[in-house]
Amino acid sequence: MWNERYDSPDYLFGKAPSQFLTTHAHHLKAGDTALAVADGEGRNAVFLAERGLRVTAFDYAPNALAKARKLADERGVTVDFRQADITSWDWDAARYDVVAAIFIQFAGPDLRDAIFDGLQRALKPGGLLLLHGYAPRQVEYGTGGPPHRENMYTLAMLEKAFAGLDIVHSADYDADIDEGTGHSGRSALVDLIARKPKGG
Repeated sequence: MWNERYDSPDYLFGKAPSQFLTTHAHHLKAGDTALAVADGEGRNAVFLAERGLRVTAFDYAPNALAKARKLADERGVTVDFRQADITSWDWDAARYDVVAAIFIQFAGPDLRDAIFDGLQRALKPGGLLLLHGYAPRQVEYGTGGPPHRENMYTLAMLEKAFAGLDIVHSADYDADIDEGTGHSGRSALVDLIARKPKGG
């Protein structure tokens, strides 16, 4: 399914990074390590690398990764791209200064809980989580994401799931986004930026 989704010369979500990531780029520090989770065609991983971070990124679809590598070459940056299924990714293999999980709402509630746990395990003490996705009302907007309300985020859900982290920023809002044909138009968005305690 994922290979078919990315089976086009165009970039489904465009080549530019997520608007969320550019808005909050002031949190990024050159030289830090970063993990880009299920990053598709690489737009966010490449942006992190352009900011001077040392980036590992994974996705399940080989053709998405081929496009991601091409984008990194175009931009003159290096990213450690890996083919992996999010259900079998080893969250404990390395710890990162930044973990970016942007529009990963293919996951239903059961898998989502396991992913949220993994995101926290992958953070170094003092590391920063950048999580961005859709609120349930996005299903009515129909401008991106899966048509499943149960896959979407609420602030209450995220505050509970990441109660062990220190919240730096959280927001539930509507905005117009233009991120390829995959995300285009008025959208119901949820942000969470949170830091793992240094003793964690």
